[in-house]
Amino acid sequence: MPKQGVLFLFLVFATGFLNAQVSNDCSSAVPICANTPINGGATGFGIDDFNGETSSGCLEATTTGAIESNSSWYRFRTNVSGQLGFNISHDATEDWDFALYLASDCSSLGEPVRCNFFDNSDENQYIGVGEDPTGNTESLQYEDWITVEPGQDYYLLLNNFTSSSSGFSVQFTGEIFTTNPADALDCSIISNLLGSPIAACENETATLDATTTNATSYRWFRDIGSGYQQISGQSNSTLTINIGALYRVEVVTPTETIISDVQVAFSLAPIAEMVSDEVVCVSADVPYDLSQKDIEALGSQDTNIFTVSYYSSFTDAQLGVNELPKSYSKIAGTETIYVRVNSLENPQCFDASESFELTGIAAPILGVDQQVFLCEDGSTATIGQATSNSNYEYSWNTGEITPFITVSNPGVYVLTATTSQGSVFCVRTRRIEVVTSIAPEISAVLIDGFGFSSTVTIETEVVGDFEYRLDSGEFRTEPTFKDVLPGNHTVYMRDLNGCGVVTEEIAVVGYFAYFSPNGDGINDNWYIEGLEHLNNPIVSIYNRYGKLIKQLSNNDLSWDGTFAGRQMPESDYWFKLTYTDDNGAAIVDKFLQKNFALHR
Repeated sequence: MPKQGVLFLFLVFATGFLNAQVSNDCSSAVPICANTPINGGATGFGIDDFNGETSSGCLEATTTGAIESNSSWYRFRTNVSGQLGFNISHDATEDWDFALYLASDCSSLGEPVRCNFFDNSDENQYIGVGEDPTGNTESLQYEDWITVEPGQDYYLLLNNFTSSSSGFSVQFTGEIFTTNPADALDCSIISNLLGSPIAACENETATLDATTTNATSYRWFRDIGSGYQQISGQSNSTLTINIGALYRVEVVTPTETIISDVQVAFSLAPIAEMVSDEVVCVSADVPYDLSQKDIEALGSQDTNIFTVSYYSSFTDAQLGVNELPKSYSKIAGTETIYVRVNSLENPQCFDASESFELTGIAAPILGVDQQVFLCEDGSTATIGQATSNSNYEYSWNTGEITPFITVSNPGVYVLTATTSQGSVFCVRTRRIEVVTSIAPEISAVLIDGFGFSSTVTIETEVVGDFEYRLDSGEFRTEPTFKDVLPGNHTVYMRDLNGCGVVTEEIAVVGYFAYFSPNGDGINDNWYIEGLEHLNNPIVSIYNRYGKLIKQLSNNDLSWDGTFAGRQMPESDYWFKLTYTDDNGAAIVDKFLQKNFALHR
């Protein structure tokens, strides 16, 4: 899910002021809308909102025996449809849990739609729904975004599992706060003369307006942790302030006295420090890391409080939209990068006054590492870049300074290309391994199968990269050919790296493994099937001692098991085949010298 804009921040107040805007009971949940500052702590709980149950969604009973231990309840109503999330910021040493309920009242909360009870053993600073604002994508304390519709009521329970409480703040995130920053949450749930609580930046002021028809007097009060104190000299219907506190107005009319309270919070305002221009090497496969400029933009400011983002225009930086990825695919040339320093707790507090020039130098292009082959016959190979780039300086680990070299020995050759601008040097290397390739050699051709088709397999004893072909077929890496018809054939073996081709002429025939010349009319003669397809074939049959017993030819294609009119004994016999090729040359098939059996 792409990261959405963070629209609202809600601040943690000073320790003495933590209990303002806190309710530990669902029935008095604090309403949230617009830029309401959600802040506070949690000390104990009032009534048991789960009526003795020991679990609610992922939440389980704590050491109190109830689901709640130190709790705070809030409620809000969505005004538009879309994606919603939130970040709960807290002290990293504390263990906070939350549950979000889609419910119209506390008596029917049901199961939470989002819930997290995971312990904070990693001491993370945030839990929530959506994405951790620190960029931690491995956090187990974040749940998936939630899709909302207009008019939905939600209750949010925050529960502190630890005994200490340094306070928390909640900021809403998601696309509904990008599309509807002012009214994503419905403010009609809040009825108050002074309106919703206010969140602002410390370098701003806020104006409270209590204007009331027929008012006869106004008195203003402020509570900074020790109770309400009247503000001297303030009697107008409006009050301009720059201090975070609880404010109260007392409005007197002829018929009644109206008292209204509102909470106002001011967050720390960041300062964007000057960022220096930079010249870097760029390439398509190595992006530029913009985050390395964060330390300049922040200076001494706390990285746990502020974050830095980058933009291609000043307008985008001001609006906080179209943020550039930190892993930025920079192209050659110069561009202005605009810097925005943001409060993590209140993204509305930012400084986008700084920018810097980022110049990219195109790193040399050398292509990928490769392997080149030399043949055993003492050949040479040219390696490197076929064309020279005048912007590069070339060097080899052999000492040459040209873009390509000619080699005759195996080994590893490294080409380095360098280009520069000012004091910035861009260097690329290419590793080329030169390997000797072994020439092909056919050691045997196996011909298996009886009848009118056989399987032919080319065998070799040398190790290399070879491919094979039968007659005029395609070369392939598999040395076995099936369903080969009887007749003369040529097999080929060639080196894939261009180091030669060898061939062999073979004859594919079929024969019986045995015969039984007993006059029963079944298998009485031994012969070779397909012999008639060969030119001038001669089949020489020998006994086990090498004595020539019979020769077969086109005029005499079979043997009846006799020699000089006598029946030969039951035994194994060997045969050899010779024939002439298409050019009339005599061929002795060295791969076809096999035996067969005579049975009586």
